[in-house]
Amino acid sequence: MTVASTDPATGTRSATQGLSVVQGTALSVGAVLGTGVITLPAVAAGIAGPASLIAWLVMVVLSIPLASTFAALGARYPDSGGVSTYARRAFGGRAATVVGWVFYFAVPVGAPAAAMMAGNYVADAVGGGRPTSIAVGYVLIAVVVIMNAFGLRISGRAQLALTGGLALIMTITIVAALPHARWANLTPFAPRGWSAIGPAAAVLVWGFAGWEAVASLSAEYRHSQRDVPRAAAAAITIVAVLYLGLATTALLVLGSATGSSTAPLSDVLAVGIGGQVRIVTALVAVLLTIGAMNAYFAGGSKLGAALGRDGGLPTWIGQGSAVGQIPRRSLMITGVLAAASQTAAMIFRLGVTDLVLLTTGAFTLVYIFGTAAAVRLLPRRSVGWWTAVIALVSVLVLAALTGLHLIWAVAIALGAYLSTRLRRQ
Repeated sequence: MTVASTDPATGTRSATQGLSVVQGTALSVGAVLGTGVITLPAVAAGIAGPASLIAWLVMVVLSIPLASTFAALGARYPDSGGVSTYARRAFGGRAATVVGWVFYFAVPVGAPAAAMMAGNYVADAVGGGRPTSIAVGYVLIAVVVIMNAFGLRISGRAQLALTGGLALIMTITIVAALPHARWANLTPFAPRGWSAIGPAAAVLVWGFAGWEAVASLSAEYRHSQRDVPRAAAAAITIVAVLYLGLATTALLVLGSATGSSTAPLSDVLAVGIGGQVRIVTALVAVLLTIGAMNAYFAGGSKLGAALGRDGGLPTWIGQGSAVGQIPRRSLMITGVLAAASQTAAMIFRLGVTDLVLLTTGAFTLVYIFGTAAAVRLLPRRSVGWWTAVIALVSVLVLAALTGLHLIWAVAIALGAYLSTRLRRQ
């Protein structure tokens, strides 16, 4: 997208190009909806049963101050650097490096989780169980690495088309399956106790990660200060309706079987429509996952190269950090680590839930830095500042709920901090 310039005082572009509210809303919904919707209703139900609906509601409510905080930061400091930029402004370059490390090393852990989600849909359609899911995971990791190595990208329009197709399938699924809903399927409501709602909410962070994209896109809006908050509000509403609608429908239609489902979207759609819907949903799941993984591998490998260029990682990783270059060394590290994570999951029989919790632990830590930066950067006692305080407290509670799965992300952050100290010495 070619633009002329942005007035830092008003956040208004001097050219007519740039994101409108509708375009920004679509991109924000695409960033948040992602791959989680194809699996998380079953994962959360497996942890807390029907009480997982409370966890969904909690995450929707939490998204309001979280998205509003990043929208306020984006409107005030329009820049493509996102959370890293705000951490640098608020706490200095060392904090920005820590955020960069946490995100960079979270991608190889999250990739197998996303790949296995799609693999479960393929296994549900063609058979083969877990071996099929694992095999599909390896294939998707290899495909995405090769695509990035040759500079192939899925365009923003194609990404939005995939997300739009998923949203359409979700809507059709909800409408078609609701006549088969039974209120009795919600009893017992909390079969694993009320305390299970916390861990379920920690897993659902995966499905709501992406609100920082609102801030990263802020520099691309035609009128940042006016349009970023509007797009964020519209995106929150759409995501809330789709997530809550599908999670509720799955539990009302499938009942206790929801928690053991490996392809909940296919199962609910099959009840509502019948026929060969599993092949269709498997294809959508694979394409959506390739798109999401491609975006994260591209962004993560570029971030790794930038960290190498700036001294946050070994210098040789910095190859390909310039605009237009392909960061193949950083990409190679990401691909090898992703394959290693997939192998570890296979050997130690780790499921999607374990990998998701490890990844969401890293996301939560990034959100802590982002909301803490907002508390420091936004005008004190303003509406935005109070919203940031609420968001910071909320993500700190989420971090506590993540428990031991947060330790590895904290260890990475500590490693990044010590690295910057040693480099300065």
